[in-house]
Order: sequence, then C-alpha cells, then structure tokens
Amino acid sequence: MKEKLKPEETVVAVLMGGWSAERNVSLSSGEACCAALRRAGFDAIMIDVKRETIYTILTDLKPDVIFNALHGKWGEDGTASALFETLQIPYTHSGVLASAIAMHKEKSKALFKDAGIPLAESMMVDIEIAAAKHPMALPYVIKPVAEGSSVGVHIVDRSSNGPVATLLDERHIFGDQVMVERFIPGRELTCAVMGDVALGVIDIVSNDAQFYDYRAKYSEGGSVHILPANIPNDVYRRCQKYALLAHQALGCRGVSRSDFRYDDTNSEKGELILLEVNTQPGMTGTSLVPELAKHAGHSFEELVTWMVNDASVDR
Repeated sequence: MKEKLKPEETVVAVLMGGWSAERNVSLSSGEACCAALRRAGFDAIMIDVKRETIYTILTDLKPDVIFNALHGKWGEDGTASALFETLQIPYTHSGVLASAIAMHKEKSKALFKDAGIPLAESMMVDIEIAAAKHPMALPYVIKPVAEGSSVGVHIVDRSSNGPVATLLDERHIFGDQVMVERFIPGRELTCAVMGDVALGVIDIVSNDAQFYDYRAKYSEGGSVHILPANIPNDVYRRCQKYALLAHQALGCRGVSRSDFRYDDTNSEKGELILLEVNTQPGMTGTSLVPELAKHAGHSFEELVTWMVNDASVDR
C-alpha cells in the first residue's frame, strides 16, 4: 500500500489557468483547490501556467506533487500529463492515453461501445457542410469534438430556421470538423468516480437555459443540483455502473465525472445515454465533484488530500 504523504512536508504545485477556452474556469478550480490544500496543511503553490515558462518553473521548484487543475485543450488532453511524465513528478488525475482519448468525444465512444455503454448516434462532419445543410435528422447537437464546459455547443431543433450558418465564425473553437450527435431530450445527470468507487448521481436542472451550458455551469444560481437525483433506483444504479465502466474503459485514474442524458419524457423507462467522461472535472465553488464527494462523506479538504495521495507517474 502506498504510504500517505505528510502534508507539512509536501510541496504541491497547483497548475491552473493555461491558454485554453476554459482558462477562467481553471483559475477558479485552482484557487479553490489550493485554498483547500492549504487548509489541509500542505505547502500548496499556485502556478498560472504559461507555455513559455512552465517547464523551467517546475524544474526549478521540484514539487513533490503536481495538482493538475487545468481544463480544456493542453491541460486536459494528455499534453500536460506528458510533461509531468517526462519530468517524473507525481501528478493527479489521468495519464496521457486516458486523457487524450477521453478528450476526443468521438474516439472515446469506441471504447464505451465495447464496454456495453449506451450512446447517442454521432458523426464527424466538415464544418462547411454542417454550416450549409442539416447533416442528420432534427433534432441534433453540434459540438467541438475536443472541448469541455459546453464551449461551442449548439442544439438544432425543429424550430430552427436552418443549419447553424454561424459555425464558420467559430472555426477557432471547432477546427475543420464538428461533431454532430442525436439530441436526447429529458434530464441531465452526472456521476463521479473516485478511485474505483462510483459516487452519487446528481440531477442538474438549468435555470433559463436549454441545457447545462457554460453559464449554467459556472454562474451563481445558474442551475439547481438535486442530490441524490430523484430518478428510479434502476436508473440511478445504471448511472453509477456506466460511470465506473467508462472510467475503467478509458483507463482513468484519480477522479473522473461522467455526464448522461436521461429521456423520461414519455415514461420512466426512457433512454439513459452517456455523453462524455471528464478526466479533469471542475473544482470550483459551484462544481459537481466536490458536491458528490461531500454527499459521500468527504469534505473538500479530504477530497483534495486523497487526490494528492493518489498522485503518481506512469499513470
């Protein structure tokens, strides 16, 4: 069994910020986690990551552990993990391969399908085609294949006048292709995994939003979290089962969070669909993982302490 670290003797570099579309969320996560680590007794140091200086900072500082609070591209897609592996500094969250595959929503579906997890039909489409005509029957969702926090998501429903012509103005978010996925009506559910244990299930009710978008995620009062989710016991257990299966199929480490849609619009026996797995889930004051951990009996300080003790290389 791995020996627990002594907080007073452990320097933790909390990496945050970065240059992705989720920079501001990462700053909030990093500040919250750093404060919790300090309350737990660790020598936690906040580092706003810059492309030009992060290697030098880490080699000079020589922290005992890296707490990766980066979100989005470069921080969450395995790139940062590769740097930590190169430096052989123990770090939190998933390793290079799991992070890279999880970040690519379409590629990760191949592993989820093999694990028997229900998914929505989807395809990759050139951005020019998606902007010019409907690539699949309405309603459908257009999303970047490798972004988080609902950045760039469009729901195209039967009330839409046509395809999303403004996509070409968002090429900096999408790249040359977009992911098109069948829209699943109903409720937004999420379940976190901590190590090899699936935590509870939250039913997310967004206020004044068509779905759990960026504003609903991070604005105070943007959403209501019902925990435990008021859903049939069988659906609750399946959420936990699929979240753990997805975590294991990807080879995730530490903490992950799986997001689902549950279509109960016609009956309680509706579809339960896995949307994606987040290997670097938000850790802000309105984030879901700290709330799920608390429901399971772990304070925020205990959660980040567990994550630091779980840190390693060769993940």
